[in-house]
Amino acid sequence: MSEPDARPAPPSGPIATLARVLAFAGGISLLVGAGITTTSVLLRWTTSQPIRGDFEMVPIATGIGVFGFLAYGALMRANILVDTFTTWLPKRVTDVMDGFWTLVWAAITLWLAERMVIGSLDTLSSGTRTIGLLALPYWWAIGIGALCFAATGLVALWWVPRHLRGQG
Repeated sequence: MSEPDARPAPPSGPIATLARVLAFAGGISLLVGAGITTTSVLLRWTTSQPIRGDFEMVPIATGIGVFGFLAYGALMRANILVDTFTTWLPKRVTDVMDGFWTLVWAAITLWLAERMVIGSLDTLSSGTRTIGLLALPYWWAIGIGALCFAATGLVALWWVPRHLRGQG
């Protein structure tokens, strides 16, 4: 008989749903970016005419894709953990340390979310656009990044008390 997994189940509810939806949307965004790249390369090869504005669309799609996975990574506790120097410590000490560093991660991501909201509003008000053929406005992409950072911070805050109670 196998030993039960000691890790707690990830949260359910609205925060977990948001993290999962953002990860799914991030995956779609990456697929769109890959599709644009593939199609553009094939068109460039066969017709010498790539997709117009591909160099503007792909970085935006890729950035949104990467941001989309942050909250889900925090939800599933899939972030990189380095415990080389703490394996000898009692579990209670490592739980408190994990709680502390998860709280730091939450604070950083929430601060970045707030800064990106300000950046998004500034980009909207100034009318800033991509430099290229399409001149796309990108305030909305920065806003999506802000949402992703905020969701990551909320997920991290969900884990903090669990770490401190030894349930993390």
